[in-house]
Amino acid sequence: MHNLKRFTLATLIIANSAWITGCEMVRTADLMLINGKVYTLDWDDPAIDGTPAANAPHDATGWHPDAEAVAVRGREIIFVGTTADAAKFRGPSTEVIDLNGATVVPGLIDSHVHIQGLGANLERVNLMGIETEEEAVELVAQRAREVPPGEWVIGWGWDEGAWANRYPTMALLSERVPDHPVYLSGLHGFAVWGNRLAFARAGITAATESPSGGEIVKDRRGTPTGVLINNATALLESAIPQLTAEQTQNQVLAGLEAMAASGYVAVHEAGAGRSLMQTFEALDTDNRLPIRVYVMIRAEDEALCREWLDTGPEAIGDRMLTTRAVKAFYDGALGSRGARLLEDYSDQPGHRGVSGSEYGFDETLVEEMIRAGFQVSIHAIGDAGNRETLDFFQRVAATDPDSRQLRHRIAHAQVLDPADVGRIAELEIIASMQPPHAVEDKTWAEDRLGPDRVRFAYAWRSLRESGAQLVFNSDLAGSDHDIFYGLHAAITRRDKQQLPEGGWYPAQSMTPEEALRGYTSWGAFSAFAEDVTGVLAPGRWADITVMDIDPLAVGDSRPGNLLNGSILLTLVGGEIVFRKEGEAGE
Repeated sequence: MHNLKRFTLATLIIANSAWITGCEMVRTADLMLINGKVYTLDWDDPAIDGTPAANAPHDATGWHPDAEAVAVRGREIIFVGTTADAAKFRGPSTEVIDLNGATVVPGLIDSHVHIQGLGANLERVNLMGIETEEEAVELVAQRAREVPPGEWVIGWGWDEGAWANRYPTMALLSERVPDHPVYLSGLHGFAVWGNRLAFARAGITAATESPSGGEIVKDRRGTPTGVLINNATALLESAIPQLTAEQTQNQVLAGLEAMAASGYVAVHEAGAGRSLMQTFEALDTDNRLPIRVYVMIRAEDEALCREWLDTGPEAIGDRMLTTRAVKAFYDGALGSRGARLLEDYSDQPGHRGVSGSEYGFDETLVEEMIRAGFQVSIHAIGDAGNRETLDFFQRVAATDPDSRQLRHRIAHAQVLDPADVGRIAELEIIASMQPPHAVEDKTWAEDRLGPDRVRFAYAWRSLRESGAQLVFNSDLAGSDHDIFYGLHAAITRRDKQQLPEGGWYPAQSMTPEEALRGYTSWGAFSAFAEDVTGVLAPGRWADITVMDIDPLAVGDSRPGNLLNGSILLTLVGGEIVFRKEGEAGE
């Protein structure tokens, strides 16, 4: 008995938060995940060629989980290790989930989203994958039959890149749907298609001039055909009735809940204007945000930006909402030929796209935000757009060297001139890229760029070898945010149909570890949160994703099988925000 300690009544009162085992007092867990294949990512990053670090759980036979169990108390992880050792954290009220061999990874992060668009698209006519104008019109006509005359019919997802050489017109759409104004957004939001009634509601006529950085597509007589490109899309969008605050909240919540069900613990909103910011703030105040939201303020909303200049950026903390970044556009999209190129488009001689102030980039305002300490993410697609964006960051850094520490991003960094590849690392810029874009754009990207320039498009490996920091994301709602699709695209450079065989320019592909880090630890770094999330370790946020396949082992040996994966469980701050019915311990 001489080894037993004496305990006062006050000491014993803490029995609700501690469990006495032998001679030590252990904090009991609220939740334990046991018998899993846990990859903590709590080891060094791979080399720039993708070779795993010496301390990674990888050997000649492949990847091996470095833990089996995770214990959570409150909002934090308190233990990561073996199932046997986790037993000491089990108390009378601990919830224990036996994973039966499922894989545990740090919580997934989608670092570039338009979350309201995802929620809205759940209500809209879905045109993704539709190949002909006739098929699209039929789907819109079906929806119109369900909607009272005069109400808007809104759809999305027709591919403005794939359709760029055969844009639809308003003729058939107006004939089949004459009594409802129709607004159909392109897959990536850089083109819209409407019918005659919608154009009338918006006041767009033959006399309407195209705005700077946009185009009203017109026929030889000067009559609008029904398609608006780049900045001109706002002309039709402005005619759609404004949503109520409740409708906006419902769309945002629907999008966030869909992301939770897809395994994501956090999203980075890439461009929130005043209405969306008010929605995020209201949901956060009411404790209704199911996952974490890192906000980039929309640079086009100058008044909102100037209000935040007075407030200053927020640091990462316990709140579910953090605002410390700004999103700006420098050029348009490659598919709609809005991306700014150094030389003419290969399939449109004499045309090089639009950029800079012509496209609405307010250099003075963005620089002010940087000097106030805000991280800036600039959309740049073309090689000229990327070069000029890098020139801008370099000019700011020349007079404000500390701005290099703000982890600025180039969103997409899609087409680079070889001379500019190394500059992203030199300027300490994060290349924020979308693996699905490469495999979705491959059918027309080479037509736009030609065989030489395309070799430095979607150039993930070239950027990693230059020393650049990468982060991966979906840019939803323009691409499928499914993590297994994202990992598959990054590793194989193939689409969902496993084409092309061998991958599209496979030299630019990522290893499974790089792909996974792109959606986890590298996403945490891009939001200044690497000390609290992105790896599984005691003291970190209990932000955890459980899936039914091993993305590292499967990614190495049978990457095509990644497309069959599914999410079983999502935890945010120790709370279960998604649990697949009949799985993950139920």
